[in-house]
Amino acid sequence: MASKLTNIAIRNAKPGPKPIRLFDGGGLYLEISPAGGKHWRLKYRYGGKEKRLALGSYPTIPLAEAREGSEAARKLLASGVDPSVAKREAKVVQQASIRSVQRTC
Repeated sequence: MASKLTNIAIRNAKPGPKPIRLFDGGGLYLEISPAGGKHWRLKYRYGGKEKRLALGSYPTIPLAEAREGSEAARKLLASGVDPSVAKREAKVVQQASIRSVQRTC
């Protein structure tokens, strides 16, 4: 089994000419863009297709929180739900509730 990421390794990671991926295990990885952005991604399979789920940017989302998000997505997969669809639906519900609050003000 590959070694897990550490906070020190993430802080010290430098961008290169191409995107760099630092894997943590279970499909979770940190993608470092050539511009220097560090973004958490989860690679998974659903319905026979490979998919990726964005979990947020580092340091806004620290390593521990990214692992929690990855675990939550895996639980959704285990129950037969596509995590990207669930995330999209939650976003729509949140935007609808914000609009309803703005109308009442």
